[in-house]
Amino acid sequence: MFCNHSLYRNDIQTAASLSFIPWDKLHGTSILITGATGLIGTCLIDILMEHNRMNVSDPITVYALGRSQERLHLRFADYEADSSFHYVVQDIRAPLPDDLTFTYMINGASNAHPAAYAKDPVGTILINIQGLTSLLSHAVAHGTKRVLEISSIEVYGQNRGDVEAFDESYCGFIDCNTARAGYPESKRVCEALCQSYRNQYGLSVCIARPSRVYGPTMLQEDNKATAQFIHNVLRGEDIVLKSDGKQRYSYTYMLDVATAFLTVLLKGEDGQAYNVADPGSIVTLGGLAEKMAEQNHCHVRYDIPSQSESAGFSHLKDGVMCADKLETLGWKALVSMNEGIAKTIQILSNHE
Repeated sequence: MFCNHSLYRNDIQTAASLSFIPWDKLHGTSILITGATGLIGTCLIDILMEHNRMNVSDPITVYALGRSQERLHLRFADYEADSSFHYVVQDIRAPLPDDLTFTYMINGASNAHPAAYAKDPVGTILINIQGLTSLLSHAVAHGTKRVLEISSIEVYGQNRGDVEAFDESYCGFIDCNTARAGYPESKRVCEALCQSYRNQYGLSVCIARPSRVYGPTMLQEDNKATAQFIHNVLRGEDIVLKSDGKQRYSYTYMLDVATAFLTVLLKGEDGQAYNVADPGSIVTLGGLAEKMAEQNHCHVRYDIPSQSESAGFSHLKDGVMCADKLETLGWKALVSMNEGIAKTIQILSNHE
């Protein structure tokens, strides 16, 4: 399993001792991570539990929320004997137990890949909005210090052609009259909901908007382009690109996204949104495919998708993000794109 690979463990150990994260603010506190078995949730929990190993005298109490006990057990069995680690097994839309209180919450629960958007557009919207409502209501009722909402680059919509990169104030066009719009539109509503709870109830909230994310913690069922490319390479197959590949995007390695989330949670200004993107990892989709194909001597082929196949795809062009605001908090990306791609392929290939 990837979590036992030496390259992954080294990444986690590095992240768990980063000097730009104010760990003292977490010591002796409790934190709820929703979407615990997802691409970033699993990495966040590993970092927090590794920091506990380094700081045994004043540990962080970590709560991992997910719908499946089996899935949580398969991923986090190594932590089950640790008194600082707990499962919360439930649908995020259900009210949280009244006897549980958390100093911090990070909400990463979402239908976060195109197949889910296409097959369950209603659930995609409701998980985002109802799930966040449940968390924010619990936070207000139980005195949570801060909630970090994980949003998305997709809240920016289409680039109007007037900027090179999205800053946090940008707002582009989203065609709301499509099923695919359920994801970005509900993420926009979630951000507004955060601001509403902040203004009406005085709850401290920050928002993180990650770029496209890749890494060995990706889910098997993830069918985003980056995940499909990685699966192709692992099987020794050519990468099939479902477009002309000229779209330009920001990408970020999962470890750097996780450390950015902790940075925003602990150092971000109340009510503010922060782009999470590696300034050194901007590439076209075709360029990314080529970089990944090189890892196993594969090739890149172009294949126009069917209408049903493309129903969940993003039509965002030139999705480049400006991360200057995040970097003012002291965060910096540690893993370059070439290194991150190589690590991902090697870890998932299980080659030490």
